[in-house]
Amino acid sequence: MLAALAAIWVLPAQAAQLVRVGAAHFPPYTIRPENGADTGLLPQLVEALNRLQSDYQFVLVPTSIPRRFGDFKQGRIDMAIFENPEWGWKEIPHTDVDMGLEDAEIFVAQREDGRQQNYFADLTGKRLALFSGYHYEFANFNADPKFLAQNFNATLTYSHDSNLLMVLRGRADIALVTRSYLSDYLLRNEKVRDELLVSQRIDQVYHHYAILRSTAPITGEAFGKLLQGLRDNGEMLKIFDPYKIAVVPVPRH
Repeated sequence: MLAALAAIWVLPAQAAQLVRVGAAHFPPYTIRPENGADTGLLPQLVEALNRLQSDYQFVLVPTSIPRRFGDFKQGRIDMAIFENPEWGWKEIPHTDVDMGLEDAEIFVAQREDGRQQNYFADLTGKRLALFSGYHYEFANFNADPKFLAQNFNATLTYSHDSNLLMVLRGRADIALVTRSYLSDYLLRNEKVRDELLVSQRIDQVYHHYAILRSTAPITGEAFGKLLQGLRDNGEMLKIFDPYKIAVVPVPRH
């Protein structure tokens, strides 16, 4: 008995490695209320990752769209999720992991008699409502607020809801929103569905990646295997399909 107790003390249970995931307000992926816990798809994904295994404990660390690069470089966060290497990461050492998730950025205008899809073909002279800090393909991924205001007559906010309201109230001509967000918005605001004209034109397809620090407690390969585990057990589809975020095949190496 004493020998068995001694063995327990000598061989403590292996503690889970803590992996800090940046949580920036980016609806519907992460919704950061002024008070209370984060909601959205990122917390659901983190919970699913923690249920799947016990080697790593994924925790959310608050950051912001503009601040996440600095937090990553300084080691405050180990990982940024729902990212793209094109969005300002190229000069920062990192490993990227294909998440096999696709969303899209689309244009939304007020529905008017005679207004058709060709309204979205040319942005010249139109007032745009954009999300501050986002990298848009039509602007060559330049997220500088002055550049967007001067070249595209853009108003920048931190709320897709505000941008859609600006369109509905005639204070902006076009808002750009993620397809996933618009899907959720129209579920919450059924009455305005017929007031909005949604573009078939896509500004960009969001093919999501996880961006990991080279010194992160988890490797890109290990994280990729965990995501595959969530694909295999149906959790990825369960989390993302309701938001019209496509779960697509990931090339196996």
